[in-house]
Amino acid sequence: MTLFLEQCLNGLQFGLLLFLLAAGLTLVFGIMDLVNLAHGSLYMIGAYFAATFAAWTGSFVLSAVLALAATLVVGMAVEVIAMRRLYGRDHLDHVLATFGLILFFDELVRLIWGADGMSLPLPSWLNTAIQIFPGFYYSAYKFSIIVVALAVAAFLYFLVMRTRIGMLIRAGASNREMVGALGVNIKLLFTLVFGLGAALAGLAGLMQAPILTVQIGMGENILILAFVITVIGGIGSIRGAFVAAIMVGLIDTLGRSYLTDILQVVLSKNAAATAGPALSSMLIYLLMAIVLVVRPEGLFSAAGNK
Repeated sequence: MTLFLEQCLNGLQFGLLLFLLAAGLTLVFGIMDLVNLAHGSLYMIGAYFAATFAAWTGSFVLSAVLALAATLVVGMAVEVIAMRRLYGRDHLDHVLATFGLILFFDELVRLIWGADGMSLPLPSWLNTAIQIFPGFYYSAYKFSIIVVALAVAAFLYFLVMRTRIGMLIRAGASNREMVGALGVNIKLLFTLVFGLGAALAGLAGLMQAPILTVQIGMGENILILAFVITVIGGIGSIRGAFVAAIMVGLIDTLGRSYLTDILQVVLSKNAAATAGPALSSMLIYLLMAIVLVVRPEGLFSAAGNK
């Protein structure tokens, strides 16, 4: 039972980490109608910034704050320099241009930081286990990821649903031409939204950095999961991204942990050992297919469900 609870928390932690990445992706797509394949590169940049600032300052918290600010600036610069030229163009143009940005960022990182990976060490107060309830201990760092991600989710809900800028974001997603006609600076709004999405990706990257090696291309595989979450939750819906990310995180983690054992009930041990890992990696895509069949617009439609 303890192992099952630990895997559930691992799934929740992984899902909330994916939510940070998918939230920025769905914001950008929902508001700007922009397919941004380079979103994973911003995730990678956030991790490299955090590892660099940690080496300079010796403080994990300070390095995280500086990495967030730096990724925000990079994101806004990318929007001004590159993304503005893609608005209103075909999605194929978006895919080709942002794929080019992936190659650009990979080579830029290789030029600045080298081909070798980096690590982000944890401070002693995070590199320990905490007692969740009597007899059950869990990684303090992974638990802090859950807390931070939930706090960010609450902040995004408040920002989008309860503030003036959130009202403009929702209005811009519905009819940006009309919002521009009312005197709102759409270019500035888009820059801020893209910067926020970049900061969320950078936050996901820096929080994953102590768990995995910081390396070139680290954002490309996880970006696929972020797109799956965006499709399942509903394109443009923050609430949908939150629910879908938790579903994907739990299904992926529990599937990899227990599917092989479950298959041994009906298959031989060798067959289950072969089929289990393959099927577990397919579960989230099966979930996406089922959702698309039942609700082609996703779990939550963008209208009224930001």
